[in-house]
Amino acid sequence: MTAAPDTPAAAATRITPDARVALVTGSSSGIGEAVALRLAAEGIRVVVNSARSVEAGEKVAAALPDAIYVQADVSDEAQARHLVDSAIAHYGRLDILVNNAGVSRPVPHADLAAATPELWREILGLNVIGTWQTTVAAMPHLARTGGGSVVNISSIAGSRPAGSSIPYAVSKAAIEHMTRLLANAVGPEVRVNAVAPGLVETPWTQGKDFFVPIAQKVRESTPLRRVGRPEDVAEAVLGLADAAYTTGQVLLVDGGAHLI
Repeated sequence: MTAAPDTPAAAATRITPDARVALVTGSSSGIGEAVALRLAAEGIRVVVNSARSVEAGEKVAAALPDAIYVQADVSDEAQARHLVDSAIAHYGRLDILVNNAGVSRPVPHADLAAATPELWREILGLNVIGTWQTTVAAMPHLARTGGGSVVNISSIAGSRPAGSSIPYAVSKAAIEHMTRLLANAVGPEVRVNAVAPGLVETPWTQGKDFFVPIAQKVRESTPLRRVGRPEDVAEAVLGLADAAYTTGQVLLVDGGAHLI
């Protein structure tokens, strides 16, 4: 049986001046927050980030041992670089980058007119270009460690005709192909992988009308018979961050939804 992870408070006893550093974009709530907590529980120092929810991000960072919060919108190249520069200025190193920041706007797939060019630009600008800009800014520092790791957060919508909108699904497909291309380009110094969650209950989905019927279908038809939790995704992120002989992979964390 696998031992339960330490709490961040317990892990504080294992934080050392040479402990690894992880930057988790979009980590003030939901999946990003769960990732930050899980990494901190392993004795990893964490840079918490959000574009707008400053108070929530500061609260997450304050709850973790030797963590900092940096406000930055990674869809803006200058801010993405500022985020990485702030991590290096504070810690002097960067070992893990988790590209979690993203946006989704529910639009029925058949409503083509509602998927406006402005919506496409918003979603691709953050989900794809933001991921790229942060990765490019972080890459020299990740490579310097000799064992750097990038974990991108994709979605089951990146490989199936699903998702909250067509622009969102396309953005996740792009992230998955970017993951493979980068893995081939930056090895052996840095590994690049992705996690593709299925339906996960987060603050963004809770209480939303569209979520209820989808969640019911997941509970009735998938092999594990439940909706995902942010902690499920966080566990997979940690596993890929530490998987020294794995790169260019997209790990589905969907309770078996891809089997139906």
